[in-house]
Amino acid sequence: MSGGVALTLRQRAARTRSLPPMGGDAPGLLLAALGVAAAIAVHATVPAVPKLTAAVVLGMAAAHLPGLRPVVRGVARPGLSTAGKRLMRLGIVLLGLKLSLGDVIGLGWATVAMVLAVVAATFTGTLWLGRRLGLPGDQPLLVATGYSICGASAIGAVSQAAGSEEEDVAASVALVTLCGTLAIAVLPLLQQPLGLGEVEFGRWVGASVHDVGQVVATAQTGGAGALREAVLVKLMRVVLLAPLVAGVAVAVRRNLRAGAARAGTVGAVSAGSSVKAGSRPPIVPLFVAGFLAMIVLRTTGVLPERVLGLAGDAQELLLAAALFGLGSAVHLPTMVRTGGRIALLGLGSWVVVAGVSYAGVLITT
Repeated sequence: MSGGVALTLRQRAARTRSLPPMGGDAPGLLLAALGVAAAIAVHATVPAVPKLTAAVVLGMAAAHLPGLRPVVRGVARPGLSTAGKRLMRLGIVLLGLKLSLGDVIGLGWATVAMVLAVVAATFTGTLWLGRRLGLPGDQPLLVATGYSICGASAIGAVSQAAGSEEEDVAASVALVTLCGTLAIAVLPLLQQPLGLGEVEFGRWVGASVHDVGQVVATAQTGGAGALREAVLVKLMRVVLLAPLVAGVAVAVRRNLRAGAARAGTVGAVSAGSSVKAGSRPPIVPLFVAGFLAMIVLRTTGVLPERVLGLAGDAQELLLAAALFGLGSAVHLPTMVRTGGRIALLGLGSWVVVAGVSYAGVLITT
């Protein structure tokens, strides 16, 4: 090869290396869309498996299949991360359209007090146990959020306010999704031994199961009355997402100020937070304000049922894409290293939420 040709090839190779990576978010978003389509197919084949649960599992599978692993960790990673963050926020905003203030008030003050007690006991108990077990990063905070409020959606919301690492979010989502899926099979078997009627069973499911889809799948086994009560109680828990996120944001801001004053370093809600020095998360993040605005809009009654139905479908698709992205960030070898501790946390939190909610149902009905 002549010197001139060799020089031309070297120059062309140098220009190629200097070009920005092609595609941006597009490959990852396309892969997430394919994952959502596959999750829908799984749900259609096995209706007992909610779409969101299937999306998480498929994301985890994609991250570990030899043929897809290089794509997930390489060209698709930016788009999958975008799905796990931005699409999650949009899905949470649309989640507000499932709620109205009238539905919450209709539950009665005794039920509202029961839900508040369940959420407070589950959150504080899980957070305390997670820290005692020495789980890394924000995992105790995120698992506590997922168990006490609404599963993966709540984890996504709080992780945005806390600036949590993607690995902590993915591990927490995987645990909460697994336990919520097990609840679909376990709780119906306990209805008769625990002496729960249709209404009581529905309220117990709504107060103790994590994700809205998992609540529906579990409660429908108890009849139409159980399903209605479960959804209403569950949506009351979802309402508490906004104050919880605001509380986390306040804690992050306070710890940032305290850390800067002590040593010029950043504090966070728990060790491992990725909130940068000098950043101040808003007390009420924009997507939480949107969530609250959607609740108000639903309460006005101006939206026709067709629009609400379309918004519900869009919300489920957005959350499925987000959960596929989060599932693809799960690194099983890392989870195995803390597997015993995080499994113990999941079991302990499950006992707390099921036990406290059962006692609350017996007291209030």
